[in-house]
Amino acid sequence: MITRSTSSASDKPFRYPKMPGTLRADVLAVLLASDDMTGIESIFDQRKQSLSTVIRALIRKYGWPIERRDFPTNTADGRAGWASVYCLPQEVIDAALAGSGRDWLDGVRAARAARRRRPLRSPGIAKSKASVALDEGDGE
Repeated sequence: MITRSTSSASDKPFRYPKMPGTLRADVLAVLLASDDMTGIESIFDQRKQSLSTVIRALIRKYGWPIERRDFPTNTADGRAGWASVYCLPQEVIDAALAGSGRDWLDGVRAARAARRRRPLRSPGIAKSKASVALDEGDGE
């Protein structure tokens, strides 16, 4: 089953998520890189939104003609189920990258790289720093 958006690539200019560090921007960046996405992508680990929610926002709010293909799959417990894969038509990708899409995509990649370089904060480290600060304050 293939589901297409009703708008074509030539109807209106493409709209991009303004903040490059958002989940919407990450998903659109993957789709503009000619990659397909399914709901089990690692980008959604530990996130509260599902891929279908983000795709729906990209279609409705930003006007992207994202295609969805459903296919049968097996689940971890042995049952059969359906999964969806999302992609952009190649002519839409070409038109977007010919416009301002390439600059936007570079900004999203830079934001993603900056997030990777940031050290992770663990609650244990923060708690131990707080106890050290309290111990130092008691010595007065």
